[in-house]
Amino acid sequence: MRIGDLATASGLTTKTIRFYEQAGLLPEPPRTASRYRDYSGDAANRLAFIRDAQGAGLTLAEIRSVLALRDSGESPCGHVTGLISQHLADIEQRLAELRKTRSALRDLAQRATQTDPDACGENGICTILSPH
Repeated sequence: MRIGDLATASGLTTKTIRFYEQAGLLPEPPRTASRYRDYSGDAANRLAFIRDAQGAGLTLAEIRSVLALRDSGESPCGHVTGLISQHLADIEQRLAELRKTRSALRDLAQRATQTDPDACGENGICTILSPH
């Protein structure tokens, strides 16, 4: 199938498909006698996998590592499980940091409602942020 047909089937642009080829995510397909790319049906499945993996938060480098395992004949599921666990741990940490930031901002917002704007800065730059 030609790149335009693959783009239509996958919901991606031809530019994205070429990028994935250059990034090593999609093998370069054979060419027809007239030099058109000639993709197999597997290319659409691979593009769907790439899209799903990106949706799960995997980076292109991580996706490339999963595909390399599969292309070498190994099952990538153990590797994917590790990647998912790491991403989940990272998100949990970021959520904890965001909760702390939210709490600090709520305290500052409360302080802002009790601050006289005309007196703000008498003892520094802004008494909302630095009440000392």
